[in-house]
Amino acid sequence: MSENSDEKWMLRALSLANEARDNDEVPVGALVVLNGEIIGEGFNNPVSVTDPSAHAEINALRNAGSRLKNYRLPGAALYVTIEPCTMCVGALIHARIERVIFGAREPRAGALFSNLHLHQQSFYNHQLQVTEGILAEDCAALMTDFFRVKRGR
Repeated sequence: MSENSDEKWMLRALSLANEARDNDEVPVGALVVLNGEIIGEGFNNPVSVTDPSAHAEINALRNAGSRLKNYRLPGAALYVTIEPCTMCVGALIHARIERVIFGAREPRAGALFSNLHLHQQSFYNHQLQVTEGILAEDCAALMTDFFRVKRGR
């Protein structure tokens, strides 16, 4: 994928993150792309649906799997505004996502670079290709602004 394509898809992920923010959810957006087409989208909504697994990545994977009628998504790329957590990385591996592209690192819970480096572990039967830093400043600013407002600063 070209950097321009990555930016195009990340802009859509940012739009989805804004939907989460508008619903007073942590602003993370994700989409699954296969052969140049969006096959699944999602944003964080664990509070509104009372489901701790309702992260943007999981929602996008569910949407894509349902659309394709398959829980495996080989060849697909997942774009997400913030570095995925442990749960989401596990789901990405199980779904056989080929490539993960994220905007900003998540220093507390990020499981690709910030903490666990899960995609580099040899014990998994599937390896993810990872690209980071696409529109990172925009992705990070959305999170920072959300929490600043939440904390009343």
